[in-house]
Amino acid sequence: MSLVFEQIKTPGLAQLSYIVGDAAAGVAAIVDPRRDVEVYLRRSRQLGLRISHAIETHIHADFVSGARELQERLNIPIAAGRSEDYQFDYQPLDSGDTITLGKITLEVRHTPGHTPEHISLLLSDPRQGKQPFALFTGDTLFNLDVGRPDLLGADTARSLAHQLYHSLFEQLLPLGDRMEIYPCHGAGSACGKSIGDRTQSTLGNERLFNPALQPRSADEFVDWLLSDMPEPPRHYSRLKTVNAAGPPIQGCFQAPQTLAVEAFQRRMEQPNTLVIDTRSLLAFGGGHIPGAINIGLGPSFPSWVGWLVDPNSSILLVAEGPEALREASEQLFRIGYDRVVGYLHDGMTGWQTQGLPLQRITQMPVTELHAQLDCEDLLVLDVRSDQEFLNGAIPHAQHLYLPHLKENLAQLDHTKRVATYCGSGYRASIAASLLQKYGFASVINIPGSWSAWQSAELPVEQPQSVG
Repeated sequence: MSLVFEQIKTPGLAQLSYIVGDAAAGVAAIVDPRRDVEVYLRRSRQLGLRISHAIETHIHADFVSGARELQERLNIPIAAGRSEDYQFDYQPLDSGDTITLGKITLEVRHTPGHTPEHISLLLSDPRQGKQPFALFTGDTLFNLDVGRPDLLGADTARSLAHQLYHSLFEQLLPLGDRMEIYPCHGAGSACGKSIGDRTQSTLGNERLFNPALQPRSADEFVDWLLSDMPEPPRHYSRLKTVNAAGPPIQGCFQAPQTLAVEAFQRRMEQPNTLVIDTRSLLAFGGGHIPGAINIGLGPSFPSWVGWLVDPNSSILLVAEGPEALREASEQLFRIGYDRVVGYLHDGMTGWQTQGLPLQRITQMPVTELHAQLDCEDLLVLDVRSDQEFLNGAIPHAQHLYLPHLKENLAQLDHTKRVATYCGSGYRASIAASLLQKYGFASVINIPGSWSAWQSAELPVEQPQSVG
């Protein structure tokens, strides 16, 4: 068996990259590499392969590309769709071009729509038959979704959506139902509206079940795709610029330095420094460093850091232990947060044993919240998205979508107790920590939030607008 084909899944980003090549020839390429490239170097050594190319299906918006790291370390070319936006040396690819890896070939298809330069790659292996059998679709086609065309701005969204229609219906679907597809993202990525759970599929499966591929005219497709499109995360435009310019070469990922309590305190006093506590909402609520914000470690961690944290900030981390610390640090590295200046040695245990100040956030069950809804001193704040709010809310709740909370604090009554809720409590805890950081004296988090409210069969209000 000479074909090498491995999918590398990156947690947090829901990103998928690939090692593909020919074991007999000892050569492989990496498709859409992430920034911490050691995973590809290590695996290629294990397989006895020489990496000959780093291939980009498009200029990524949600993670820092590792293509330049591979280029620098291995002196190999970066191959990508032709674009004037790239500001570093690369091998431009056009439709019909091929990359040869021993007996394995990758044939380029220009499939614009998600981005103008986007390419897809047809994979052929003569031992698998005369015709290509698989397609790397990048962010053009996912399981149950397609790439969003609005990341370059509203002024180009419609024209890119039209291009996406033609890429899908004229370039990809004619390849046949048996064609296997391998996208750049799985469920949890914001590069689509609602990406499905499968990390691979077939064109036949997508033709049947993908709502974007149902029969429509081009204009109907564009109108459908752009309707109810969620707001893109704030860091996407920044990462587009970083990846087009060429990310700075960092070398091996390095975990941040450990700081004893005294050193951590001194560093907290430096300008533009932020403490991010990555523990669970209940642990954070029970006691945390004054001024810290809570972004719990989990699948949404990099997305909410990207939404809410200035990349020029100096970041201090609080984590549950070494594994959690490394995971948080890696996820920050992958989205270009390079100013993680240290972490608290021994976590909150070290802080507490020195008798230092703590802040707390009250955790209120939904049944207790329901009993207090008529209290004049209570403000219930819904921090879910606009669409979530319009689909049903806690009665009399005020709505502010979490990414826009900081710039809209003046809309909230500082004299009241503020109870935050979201879908599960995760975003509500972030919001509560932000409110506390910016001077709200009485802040409450609702664990379980909307899910718990519905499970308890408590009253629901149907808002008519988000204003």
